[in-house]
Order: sequence, then C-alpha cells, then structure tokens
Amino acid sequence: MSTIIPVVMAGGTGTRLWPLSRRAAPKQFQTLVTDRTMLAETLERSSGEEYADPIIIGSGAHLEAIQDTLQGRGTVVLEPVGRNTAPAAIVAALLAEEHGPDSLVLLLPADHHITDPEAFRAAVKKAQAAAEKGYLVTLGISPDGPETGYGYIKQAEALTDSVYRVERFVEKPNRETAEGYLAEGGYTWNAGIFLYRAADLLAEAEAHAPQLLAATKAAFEAASREGGVVRLPEEEFAAVEGDSIDYAIMEKTSKAAVVSPVVIGWNDIGSWAAAQQFAGQKIGEGCIGIDCENTFIRTSADAPMVAAVGVEGLTVVATKDAVLILPTDRSQDVKRIVEELQAKGRNELL
Repeated sequence: MSTIIPVVMAGGTGTRLWPLSRRAAPKQFQTLVTDRTMLAETLERSSGEEYADPIIIGSGAHLEAIQDTLQGRGTVVLEPVGRNTAPAAIVAALLAEEHGPDSLVLLLPADHHITDPEAFRAAVKKAQAAAEKGYLVTLGISPDGPETGYGYIKQAEALTDSVYRVERFVEKPNRETAEGYLAEGGYTWNAGIFLYRAADLLAEAEAHAPQLLAATKAAFEAASREGGVVRLPEEEFAAVEGDSIDYAIMEKTSKAAVVSPVVIGWNDIGSWAAAQQFAGQKIGEGCIGIDCENTFIRTSADAPMVAAVGVEGLTVVATKDAVLILPTDRSQDVKRIVEELQAKGRNELL
C-alpha cells in the first residue's frame, strides 16, 4: 500500500477563540485541550510507519512555531496571503507528486481535536482502500445532534467497507433541516479531512477548476526553496482566486467518497463553549473560583490572576492585555467583539 503524506493546513486565524487565539499565535499553536498544541496533536495522530514526513502549510509569521513543532521533520510551505483550502490542496498535491504520482495525500486542519487517535487512523485506513482506486475520500463524522454549525454529507451506495459514494454535500442547515437529516439517516458531518492520490486531485482540479489550477501551479513553479521551506511568491500567489476544496472540487467531482460513520471523538473547537467540553479543569491553574457553577476560567501565562465568586454559566478568558467575559451559551458572539476591534482599528489586540 502507498505511503500517506500528511498535509496539515495551519494558516487559520482562530478568531472565535479570542483573546487567547490571535494573529500572532492563533488557535493551532495554543494548548487548548491538553498540554500540547493543537498542531502537535494533529501531527502525532498522523504519524507512524504508514505515514511519510508531513507537509505543513502556513504563514511566514508562524514559521518559527511550525519548525519548533516539526523538530527537523517534513516540509513547510509558506503562503504570503491566505487563499482558502483549494489552492493549499493543489500546492500540496504538486509537492507530493514529486514523491510519485500515486502518492497519497491526507489533507487535514491543524486545529481540530480528536479524542480517539487509533479510531482516526483506522478510518484513514478504510479511506485508503478507496483512494487507491481513484476516489477523493472524506471522513464523515457521525453526528451526535442536529448541529447547525457544520456542513453535512449525504451518502449514496457502498463502494468498499464503510466507504460510500457521496450523493451530495450540503451547506450548514437550520435546526429543523438538521433534525430532518438525522431522522432520515445517511448524513454525516463534514470535518474537512480528505484522503486522495495527488494525481487524482490535480486531475479533478483540471476538470472542474482549470483557472485555479493554472494560477496555483504558476505560483508553485515560481516558489523559492531552502532548507525544507517552500516560499510561495507574493505576486503570483495573490493572483490566485481563493476557494475551498469543497466548492472548487469536491462538490463537482463524480469521484467523491465518504467513510461513514466515523466515530473518533472529533470536535473543531470552534468556540469557548466547545473548548471547555474537553477541558479537564474548568477553573484554570492559578485562578480562584468560589461557589461557581458551570463556569470556565482560563488565563494565559502572563495574565493577572482571576478570581470569581458565586457566578454561573460564565466564560472568562484573560491575557496580558485583554479580558473576555460572556455567558457560555453566547460563545459564538466572540466574533462580534473581533469585528468591533477591527472596526475601531485596534489591530494590537487582534
């Protein structure tokens, strides 16, 4: 069987976890759930004898943090500007093809949490059988409720063991629609984790997004390389039209497949409410919480001590220069604070 090349997308900004996650040190470089960064956790579960050294795609501003995590392994691709996941996937496929056209790419976000790494690797192995037959395979997460914050995948007929042809990808639904999906069955959450042969991804990009492929290839061919670092040129890469791999390729190809259902304890940690579901300690080290119920307090190493008495249902996050206080059930409104800071030009806090 082919060796799998993990390609980890580490360019996100993680604004929904402000004030801890910021442009200079976003979510994937934070220790949110365990004592390891989310990037380190991602690399750990996609390593072993079946996996090649990883490719990390990120920003030049985070090169040091990425290299510290890699510890001399793998390749770093630096994007001068963000262009969403489709160009990143194409660049990674072009790089992976240098190892051979049948190289398998495991494309995955750097900032998701998975509680069962062994189950994750087992799901990837199931995906591999279909990917080696030419399918672009995604992992369909078994839904545990009518979640409206994720896209869904509708499966069709079976292809191999636990792998199905994708009937369609659907956008984030309202609650009534999501409840209908769960009642009907055959729907899973789209976690944005994909496995495919590099050559197959490029062929589907040629068929469904030829201009995007051409522009991305031009930027890749003009890139500089030194010491395991590939720097994409700003002028050429800025000319690439940003798009997601879902929109540009997966929703259009007839070769989309899904491993379903995948039960791996997956969560994208997309809010402080999600983060505290997995936190072993609700009141952070060095903080004081007296007679507090359903309250989460988290501080950075350089933040002042935080103390709370008799509060309920609150999330409190403090850093050296900012403090967030909000009802936990309004965690999604953190984005409104970020938008307000942007509008006021408070870039030093972003």
